[in-house]
Amino acid sequence: MIHKLPAGQTVYVGFLVASQFLISSFVSVSLADGPQDNSVESVRPVPPPGIELSEEQRQALATQLSKVKVAFSELQSSKNTRTQELLPDVEVLIRAVHEALSLNSFYQERDLKNAHQLLDLASERIVELQNGTASWTTAKGQVIRGFRSGLDGTVQPYGLEIADNYDTQHIVPARCDIWFHGRGERSLELQFLSQRLRQPGQYPPETGIVLHPFGRYSNAFKFAGEVDVLEALEHVKQEYSIDPDRISVRGFSMGGAACWQFAVHYADQWFAANPGAGFSETPDFLKTFQGETLNPPWYEEKLWRMYDCNLVAKNLMQVPTIAYSGEIDRQKQAADIMEAACEAVGIDLVHVIGPDTEHKIHPDSNQLMRVALDSLAEHGRERFPNQVHLTTYTLKYNRMGWLSLLGLKEHWEKSTIDGQYEIDSKQNASQINIETSGVTEFQIDFPPGWSPFQQGSEVSIVIDGQSLPTTHPRSDWSFSSCYRLDGDQWTNVTPDETSSAKHSTTISKQPGLQGPIDDAFMSPFLFVLPTGTDENASVEEWVKEESEHAIHEWRRQMRGDVRIRKDVDVTEEDYAQYNLILWGTPNSNSLISELMPQLPIGWGESGIQIGDESYAAAEHALTMIAPNPKNPSRYIVLNSGFTYREYDYLNNARQTPKLPDWAVIDTRTKPNARWPGQIVAADFFDEQWSLKKGD
Repeated sequence: MIHKLPAGQTVYVGFLVASQFLISSFVSVSLADGPQDNSVESVRPVPPPGIELSEEQRQALATQLSKVKVAFSELQSSKNTRTQELLPDVEVLIRAVHEALSLNSFYQERDLKNAHQLLDLASERIVELQNGTASWTTAKGQVIRGFRSGLDGTVQPYGLEIADNYDTQHIVPARCDIWFHGRGERSLELQFLSQRLRQPGQYPPETGIVLHPFGRYSNAFKFAGEVDVLEALEHVKQEYSIDPDRISVRGFSMGGAACWQFAVHYADQWFAANPGAGFSETPDFLKTFQGETLNPPWYEEKLWRMYDCNLVAKNLMQVPTIAYSGEIDRQKQAADIMEAACEAVGIDLVHVIGPDTEHKIHPDSNQLMRVALDSLAEHGRERFPNQVHLTTYTLKYNRMGWLSLLGLKEHWEKSTIDGQYEIDSKQNASQINIETSGVTEFQIDFPPGWSPFQQGSEVSIVIDGQSLPTTHPRSDWSFSSCYRLDGDQWTNVTPDETSSAKHSTTISKQPGLQGPIDDAFMSPFLFVLPTGTDENASVEEWVKEESEHAIHEWRRQMRGDVRIRKDVDVTEEDYAQYNLILWGTPNSNSLISELMPQLPIGWGESGIQIGDESYAAAEHALTMIAPNPKNPSRYIVLNSGFTYREYDYLNNARQTPKLPDWAVIDTRTKPNARWPGQIVAADFFDEQWSLKKGD
């Protein structure tokens, strides 16, 4: 359904709005992406180098930073619980300036002034905490805050816009709109915080709160950026009274791309989604917008399915969605793709189009969407609707409403589940009908208080036409039941019998433990460096260079500091808490040597053994992900950081997983901006984390 706005007016549910000015989307648009960024041999740095500060300027800022760090260090020893909880609100300000100084991230003279002001604000907050106050926690308007990320233990920032009518006693739950910012290659922590402190967003709230996540810089809120959004939202829920049924996702440009993926992957979490421009998938966007000729290896193309929203468009049945495009914006392509995908699954996508508009939000469209979102907020999210649909290619995104997938026939192939319940109050009986494709295990789950079924009633279950024994709601008004496919028959199993049960003796791909390599960097992880050496010089050099590259790029791109231990210092607590990223070979890293016999691929003195194929140890290294044999609820990864590289920084649609579950690298070919070396073999493990037949 297209709402194309006439040149002079907008007609929407009785509203008439005069067109006067185009509204900026407050997006720092990079003008550089395009065909000139399609050469692997010529890759400009992202983020770009900053301007040179004079020695006097640098020294003055460093002196102020040092003083604030000393005062903060004293505050860290406080035994006050609330003070400890609020330390990240100070540390994010300090870290922003520290990183700008260390990484040369000043892009204009104003950045220097803003850096001093952020340190001034840090000092003010330190004094407040010393005096037992924290005025910013009850402030309205524009507020900047921080939290400590579970991924790497670093503090991460976010911004808030808090309406004047927000209840600072936190009694009345408030609406929360998440706004995803656009691409800004020069918008790092310093610039982000300074903007969020002073500049209103696209939709200043008339009621409730707008959350502006940082998203760990410029990754379209994918990977660590995706986790950042979820962590920031959780922190906001802890600090403010948020109505869980009135949270929306909105964004424009790169933020529009983020909105699409949060809409399809977490559709049951929002009362509405409002994506504008951006991209919604990888291949067509790169061809049309970037002018790029694509020739990916088969596994990379398959992994586009992790974030290609058009493939799972049917999930939008669970969330009201309003797309926006400027009529002459090249990024209108994103919504056009989604409109076609929605039509194919029976969804009439509302697509608001600003007339004769390029990469901006038209003022009439702005008002139309504001009115629509307000109406949807009034209705709120339906937590457990009568009908539920989920399409997925991975157990990474396995839940919708009252249905959760626990097992798939094959990862990265299309899997679906549709559920509907019917209640016959006269007969005191109910029925749940489930249709599946590509699914081997799932759970029906209504938590306490949310079962729609009457106490004492019988609930019959029909799965793919097969009738199963009836069951009943429980006395706490919950209802839960798990099912597994054995051959061609579904059977009821207890939660303890599912493949994802903590004590399960079988290892299988399951939610949060399904790969690919990049998934290990979406939950807490620890780098483990070797203390030994390998006699094979090319492999030894490759390990050293790639581990240093991974550490450096995590800081530069994901804006955090990697936790690091030596192999001899890893503790049982580390095994329990972290995905272990092991660098080296069986000769150089004692943990690789210890765990290798329990992994599905062999790597010894003679080489790497993949089925019948052998790769000489003198010039090959192994990269892989698998459950940790010493703690199967966590991963181990061999010799890899996040898998996209410098070439992919130039366009967010390129930022997809580049390697599957394992790969053999020929270290004689030097790493470049695209690959860590020559990939001579690569594939996914099967659903039991074993080599696939034929590998």
